Amino acid sequence: MSGLADALAGVPPLLASHVRLAGAALALGIAISLPLAILAARRPAIGRWITGFASLVQTIPSLALLALFYPLLLSLSALVGGGLPALGFLPSLLALTLYALLPIIRNGVAGLTGIDRAVLQAADAVGMTRTQKLRLVEAPLALPIVIAGIRTAAVWTIGAATLSTTVGCPSLGDMIFAGLQTQNWALVLAGCVAAAVLALAVDALIGLVERGLATRRPMLWAGALALLLAGLGAATAPLLVRGTGRLVTIGATNFSEQYILARLIGDRLTRAGYTVRYRDGLGSAVVYRALAGGDVDVYVDYAGTLWNGVMQRSDVPPRPEMVRAIGEWTRRVDGVTMIGPLGFENAYAFAMRGQDARAKGIADLDALARVAPTLRLGSDLEFLSRPEWAAVRRAYGFRFAAATPYSPTFMYRALASGEADVISAFSSDGRIAADGLTMLADPRHAIPSYDALLLAAPGRAKDTRFLAALRPLVGRIPVAAMREANYRVDREADKQSPDAAARWLAARVGL
Repeated sequence: MSGLADALAGVPPLLASHVRLAGAALALGIAISLPLAILAARRPAIGRWITGFASLVQTIPSLALLALFYPLLLSLSALVGGGLPALGFLPSLLALTLYALLPIIRNGVAGLTGIDRAVLQAADAVGMTRTQKLRLVEAPLALPIVIAGIRTAAVWTIGAATLSTTVGCPSLGDMIFAGLQTQNWALVLAGCVAAAVLALAVDALIGLVERGLATRRPMLWAGALALLLAGLGAATAPLLVRGTGRLVTIGATNFSEQYILARLIGDRLTRAGYTVRYRDGLGSAVVYRALAGGDVDVYVDYAGTLWNGVMQRSDVPPRPEMVRAIGEWTRRVDGVTMIGPLGFENAYAFAMRGQDARAKGIADLDALARVAPTLRLGSDLEFLSRPEWAAVRRAYGFRFAAATPYSPTFMYRALASGEADVISAFSSDGRIAADGLTMLADPRHAIPSYDALLLAAPGRAKDTRFLAALRPLVGRIPVAAMREANYRVDREADKQSPDAAARWLAARVGL
């Protein structure tokens, strides 16, 4: 119960951001949908195109729609010379607005076209103009049906807003994603309950507005609308609270190590007088561009990810040479400062259950390739689309019986339960030793090194206080300490939060 209470304590600021995002998307959706609904009702030929487009948007998974706006806004920003935020609130707002269109447009068209023709003929007979007829006759009669569509759109928007975490916009999804990755079910429950209560409350209040309009009881709909606006104001109040120091945004991708390192960085910056906020759960393809664009101030990335993904290099040089080349490239191309390597490597490494590897005589990837057609591969959510996987397949000719992506937590569980025979593990993961897994050697050196690198945004290059706070981390974290910190978060029993693991890690390495 104390874990749930601690999780609920983190709800207010995320609820505020969630309400702001969902409320803005719904308001913008209403502003766009109502004129389109009128046009669609007046011009059926155009209306088919309008409703067809809105229906098409609904066929795109909401997570994919959010992700698509990031490169689009990035390209637009480059086209107009910068200044257009490609991460955070704006892409989330645009994607959710599109999601809100369909129910409002359809209900608007249904409400307008369903009005008794005799009523419309009577309005024409008394000499009303089209504008007068819309304002005095059609809109009042169609409004209850339109409100029903807004009610549906509100629930959809509140639910989909949890996915904005993936593009750097804080929401209740932060708790859900973090809880899933760290197996903190109290966080997952708190995020889900808060989102559900918000959706139900908004749906109930809009329902009262709908009922008041349908029964022509102005006190009912006006009171419900006032309660709805008051609730929105109260929910977003935490956004008005500002820190006293300069604001720093710390980025992190979606696994335990990243959450821990982000909190370690945040603690040092807080001690240096900065106000810290976290952008967790970002995709590895998104977070570097967010740093280069100034949407994120600092984060930890890995040499192999930058080398293969961002720099599009396919060769595999020695580790020191790779780190040096990455630092020079990021500074020259994007103005990004590489503060330095943290002292450990978190490389992709294929792993099997120890007893299976010994029974099959598999110690390296060459041996694995010979029996791969009889085995099932489990990977993290990104690995199968990354250049590292393509390089490994080219080097060893892997042909697995099946390849299934999982979140990192469930990838290890799939291996333990026998649903997967081999996984794309992480070399600094404490579960490798704890679960008795065998890491397979890479004799052809297809997988590059993955030194953990501390990177800072271009705008922080001359911030001496900022850099001084973070430089003590360079070369300070051995892989054994990082594995233990990771395992403190990932283990089933007596698990710790990323904040607690970060404090342990700081003490362990003398920080």
